[in-house]
Amino acid sequence: MTEETENKSWSFLPWGAIIYATIILAAIGTVLLIRAFVIEPFNIPTESMCDTVQVGDSVLAEKITLELGGTVSQGDIIVFENPEKDPEKDVLCKRVVARAGQTVDLRDGSVYIDGKRIVEDYAKGDSYPLYIGKAKRISYPYKVPEGEIWVMGDNRENSADSRYFGAIPEDSVIGICVMRYLPLNRIDLL
Repeated sequence: MTEETENKSWSFLPWGAIIYATIILAAIGTVLLIRAFVIEPFNIPTESMCDTVQVGDSVLAEKITLELGGTVSQGDIIVFENPEKDPEKDVLCKRVVARAGQTVDLRDGSVYIDGKRIVEDYAKGDSYPLYIGKAKRISYPYKVPEGEIWVMGDNRENSADSRYFGAIPEDSVIGICVMRYLPLNRIDLL
């Protein structure tokens, strides 16, 4: 192929279209990288975090802390892979109540961590053990194993959480919720 023929083969594409296509592909690539490693939106599927987060709220979960080797903290609201492998609810949203090595006890409707009752102004309802349906039989006090965390929904009487399925692997955490961005009248930091 001669140089003249080679130049003509590209002449059907206007340079403006090539530039726009390159910009669009770069933007899509940037968004995908940000979503994979920095921050990702999630829609809340259940009532387990009411009143903090409502069904249908959309939240942003930051991932960079976990990507850089950081860990979740007690009190963080997280999204994680559903240990029940429910295809309709593949991701759940709960609050971290205890970390590996800590002991969880549920007494008189309250949560005790390492023997001390924790104050949970965000919690709605009482915190009792769950022994319904396919619930795992958990004995209290319960020591959270290494590499795992104990999570509970803020809506304690309507939440299948660690009281139901046990502690979850810390590596199942997808992100730490930092902001509710929808609905617009409820935009707020979490």
